Amino acid sequence: MTQHIQAKCIKVSGAHQIQLTETEVKTIYPNDIIVKIVRGGICGSDIHYYNEGGIGNFSLQHPMILGHEVVGFLPENKQSVAINPSKPCLQCKYCLSGKSNQCLNMRFFGSAMLNPHVDGGFAEYVAVRKDQVIPYDDKVPSKVMVFAEPLAVAIHAVNQAGSLVGKKVLVTGCGPIGSLVVAACRQAGAVEIVAADIQASCRESAVKMGATSTINPLDNHEHYFQDKGYFDVSFEASAALSAIQFAIDATKAGGTIIQIGMAKGDVPIPVTKFLAKEITYRGAFRFTSEFEVAVRWLEQGLINPLPLLSHEFPYQEAEKALQTAGDKSTAIKVQLTFEE
Repeated sequence: MTQHIQAKCIKVSGAHQIQLTETEVKTIYPNDIIVKIVRGGICGSDIHYYNEGGIGNFSLQHPMILGHEVVGFLPENKQSVAINPSKPCLQCKYCLSGKSNQCLNMRFFGSAMLNPHVDGGFAEYVAVRKDQVIPYDDKVPSKVMVFAEPLAVAIHAVNQAGSLVGKKVLVTGCGPIGSLVVAACRQAGAVEIVAADIQASCRESAVKMGATSTINPLDNHEHYFQDKGYFDVSFEASAALSAIQFAIDATKAGGTIIQIGMAKGDVPIPVTKFLAKEITYRGAFRFTSEFEVAVRWLEQGLINPLPLLSHEFPYQEAEKALQTAGDKSTAIKVQLTFEE
């Protein structure tokens, strides 16, 4: 039976154009379900939509509900659930081969890649497909579980690298994703994790998440470049050209670089160094089954993400929250609360 409900939501219509408005939430297909949202995390993409009116090569063509890091509960029984923001078609060749993150018809929360855009989860209620809903123990605070989506990104990146047991690892760019990569690397058995970031606050958060040491890449670190590199695996989470070049120099011959950060436009890469050092360079895009893995890790307390939580705002103060989240000198992860 089709369900309809009116819900307050946060829409972005252009650069610095935020609206607190209403939307109609309704189930369309038999396997749709409505979830009451209680909390959402602001991601870098949300900040781009707010500051620039788009992200990468995709600009807003009409107002869109922001947000893809959200958790809530089922209204009928109060069961707490994490929401996977990915809605793959489950029918294309990539979905059928277990690579749903490469779905040819993906509908991802809060994305302007398609037109009409796909609304996100920053609303009092959302309608999702049942397989997007992952129940979890009600004893786990929502402010912990809302990290499931970025943690899934981190776990997927780690899985792209293969076994990290006993490995020396570099993580460049230690915002929320990079810091969660640090935690996932520690969980995966890395013996040394060096976190690199130009922001002192980011380096501090990386230590809290398990980095064995930190560096400012603007300083002199020639010792990491000697003998064709030091690190077995490098995770690049900033997309800054200087960070990519640093990772290439610091990764040892025959090592692996996992690219997580997404650059705007093309970035010139020194291909000759890859060739000469026989470095494996792999991308890490979103996640597949790692979303449920992330939910279980958080549920079991294998990773504590709360050192990354710097600010909380009620959803009515969404614009202030987005402005705060955009100030990397003071904010790490900013969350919105939707409780009454």
